[in-house]
Amino acid sequence: MEFSDELVQRVWDKARGVPDRDANEWRRDECGAWIKRGQYGHLNAEFGWKIENTSPGGPEDLDHLRPFHCGNAFDRGTGQPHCPVTADREGAPLTAHIDSP
Repeated sequence: MEFSDELVQRVWDKARGVPDRDANEWRRDECGAWIKRGQYGHLNAEFGWKIENTSPGGPEDLDHLRPFHCGNAFDRGTGQPHCPVTADREGAPLTAHIDSP
């Protein structure tokens, strides 16, 4: 599905900002994977990302949309993210300091 530039930005804003990184350019998805704003829709890029609808059968509105690295996904059946791509330290809480790309 194609999203408006405004909606893409609003979904981007839901990703985690990282201290010492420009949040307009770099963020983390909920799996901890680095994503780069300019690589939205570039599914083969190292920091490419996409928008996933997290609601089974739900509408494609901001409440149900989340940013994910192109290698990660959201399983609507289980209600959990599927995270083969991550950069977080194992077991570190989501608010812990994260290494740079």
